[in-house]
Amino acid sequence: MELIVAGKKDIVTKKFAINKEHYLVPKYEINKAKKSKLFRGLLLALTCWLWVVSNAQSPTASTNADIYEQLKKLKVLGSVLYVAAHPDDENNGFLPWLAKEKHYRTAYLSLTRGDGGQNLIGSEQGVELGMIRTQELLAARKIDGSEQYFSRAFEFGFCKNASEALRIWGKEKILSDVVWLIRQYQPDIIITRFPGDARAGHGHHAASSLLANEAFTAAADSTKFPEQFQYGVKPWQAKRILWNTFSFGSINTTAEDQFKVEVGGFNPALGKSYGEIGGEARSMHKSQGEGRPRRRGEFFEYFKTTGGTAPTKELLDGVNTQWSRLNGGDAIASAIDNIISQFSFEHPSLSVPALVQLYSAVKALIPSVWRTKKLQEIQDIIESCSGLFSEAFTAQQFVPQGDSLKFNCFVNQRCAANIRLVGIRTKGWDTSFNISPKINQNLSFPHTIVVANNEKISQPYWLEQPLDGGSFHVADQRLIGKAENDPAFVVQFKVQIEGTNFIIERPINYKTVDPARGEIYQPLVIIPKVELNYTKENVVAMNGAKVPVGIHFKSNVQDSNRYHIQQRFSPQWSFSPNELNIPAFDHTENTWEGYFTPKTKGIDSSEVAHLWTDKGDYNGYTKSIQYDHIPTITYFPKAKTNLVQLSVKTVGKKIGYLIGAGDKIPDALTQMGYEVTMLKEADLQPQVLKQFDAIITGIRAYNLNEYLTTKHDMLMNYVKNGGNLIVQYAKSNQVGSKPIKMGPYPFVVNSLSRVTEEDATVHFLLPNHPLLNFPNKITPKDFEGWTQERSTYQAEQVDSHYEALLGMKDSGDKQESNGSLITTKYGKGRFSYVSLVLFRQLPAGVPGAYRLLANLIAK
Repeated sequence: MELIVAGKKDIVTKKFAINKEHYLVPKYEINKAKKSKLFRGLLLALTCWLWVVSNAQSPTASTNADIYEQLKKLKVLGSVLYVAAHPDDENNGFLPWLAKEKHYRTAYLSLTRGDGGQNLIGSEQGVELGMIRTQELLAARKIDGSEQYFSRAFEFGFCKNASEALRIWGKEKILSDVVWLIRQYQPDIIITRFPGDARAGHGHHAASSLLANEAFTAAADSTKFPEQFQYGVKPWQAKRILWNTFSFGSINTTAEDQFKVEVGGFNPALGKSYGEIGGEARSMHKSQGEGRPRRRGEFFEYFKTTGGTAPTKELLDGVNTQWSRLNGGDAIASAIDNIISQFSFEHPSLSVPALVQLYSAVKALIPSVWRTKKLQEIQDIIESCSGLFSEAFTAQQFVPQGDSLKFNCFVNQRCAANIRLVGIRTKGWDTSFNISPKINQNLSFPHTIVVANNEKISQPYWLEQPLDGGSFHVADQRLIGKAENDPAFVVQFKVQIEGTNFIIERPINYKTVDPARGEIYQPLVIIPKVELNYTKENVVAMNGAKVPVGIHFKSNVQDSNRYHIQQRFSPQWSFSPNELNIPAFDHTENTWEGYFTPKTKGIDSSEVAHLWTDKGDYNGYTKSIQYDHIPTITYFPKAKTNLVQLSVKTVGKKIGYLIGAGDKIPDALTQMGYEVTMLKEADLQPQVLKQFDAIITGIRAYNLNEYLTTKHDMLMNYVKNGGNLIVQYAKSNQVGSKPIKMGPYPFVVNSLSRVTEEDATVHFLLPNHPLLNFPNKITPKDFEGWTQERSTYQAEQVDSHYEALLGMKDSGDKQESNGSLITTKYGKGRFSYVSLVLFRQLPAGVPGAYRLLANLIAK
């Protein structure tokens, strides 16, 4: 062990808004608190804070104002569980009111992670989008002070009724998840965002309400899911379950005879209203374009009781939210009142002895959910008041299995408090000492450990196994509900505060300094010893041609093995060379080129090829997703590629592409042999546009880029002079607050007009139309093998100049829709609006989607 003692450094101070009503301490009178001397003292006191390092996020400063709010929260033993279906379904203006005004323990249970939605900030789809939205929810909860949980349900896309959602998810499986969370969390009341009927607007929404209401009763029934009891939970009956009614657009489910509460109040301690906090939290849903203003002013939320007794005065009517709900709790309440009354903003460390005594008193109570929760809250406040900063960090973002990890444990005691550092412990290291830190003196303890060869890689737990139909397969019951994995490594700082032993846990995070963003904390990731993958997501063989593809191999550790790469694919394909024997050395990384060739020409097919090594190592690779508003996401996809054989003719060569919300269609176009040029606003000039055989706009491009509307005439002139403009779906008829202009003749986009069944029957309304016949004959076979859905945000109120080529409907729809593909001639050219979800089908390797796209381009 090595001890490094550094010299004192300046402390960076911040400015804070101080409100006299909320920051007064009893020994001062109001008029004295206004005096400048005390005001300066309060500001000085606020420079003593604890930096709490959460997993994979920058440390959060906890000011003395925050401590005072935390002390008030200590007094309250009430809890609320809010339930809905997706990321962004939560009521962002309501959650901070529950957590920060009423001081209830508050949590949001989102049944899904939002995997099946659309991505406005990048090209990630499916589970990758689900991971992004998981982190966006965690970022929102960090702002509004709530907790975040999930079920195992996979968000498979829009559906129109709850029965479909429950069938695909597996009703009993997801019901057991909700029951499990209720039994673990033990909420006093449950609130749903949606009703269990068509007013919910989405089958997932309605299903979330039905499941929550059934779980409200089932969680208290010892005959329901009894296998859960072996993990320490017990039956739990919440006092009531309510529906948080709403007014969304034309649907208003609120009524003045419903129970209502005003939630728009201003919190002087925080310097914000709950609407402002909610706007900040909502704006973390960046992948959905959910940026919202900070709302101010009076605002009411309405509730309808769907189970249990209805409230009359408070949401938690009939619930004892005081310490008296626990045996021996009355004395605890008195102790907290005394601590609050004696709290000093100038010297918060003066509260530490009383807080330690409070901790010991709570620890002596009978074990319960509330005892566990309050012990952690008290410890957090003790750390804050004592000014104790501790962290564990490394300069390595990735550490392979079997390799060494160098990290540093750092401690700084910023305020005067009776603290002794008596030891540090983590996997493979446990050391003891007896140090009394001096105020503002840096203590560093560098160490190196060896990561076990069989240490689990940092795969998100819900992705460790393949999907089980419409839900994730999670074998360990104890993981169900967790938002994310526990940190790869955790350091325990063993300290004595006022003679009482505490364990302070900190994750080992990767810490770096970015020249533009400053100090950044990211997760430490355990990666496999070796990685391999194909260099192409799709291998597209046009008309029987052989296709080059690379096999990428990487050794992350010192290795002298020779690896034999094995493949599994359809006998309808061949790969050369027949064998790949790869020598591995320390951190070897190489790519070997080979060729896939279809054995039979003239057919359309899609297969999957897999890779693995003969050593039994992980058959996949490391992939990271980076956005500034969330921590870096790392996961480990399997080594595979789609083998797509196409019997397809193409006409035209040069494509101009105007990017939208992010999709992978440009890659597909390139593999089909087109020359793709990515266009920007400055390129929308006649001399630039005329060179392209077709111009394609990405998904939602018109909703994101106002210039497409302002330069509408330019694009229409391109079409009029013989061009071909293909517009992929728009979500609405506006860009910001302005109406969009897309085609040469009017039509509107209906955000509720979708065909969500991927196998819905497709009728050819104009079977002889050129777009269905040239250069490829489109048949029902081209609509086989589609994934997730057929069409979204379809065209309606279509001008008579347009021709509708396809008709389709979901099984529960009364009338067929025909707005998935409309087209018209205009001058010498053609305009087409396409709401068929080509952006999902092409990356999935669906042959018919390629053939449709080729015909659209050929015009």
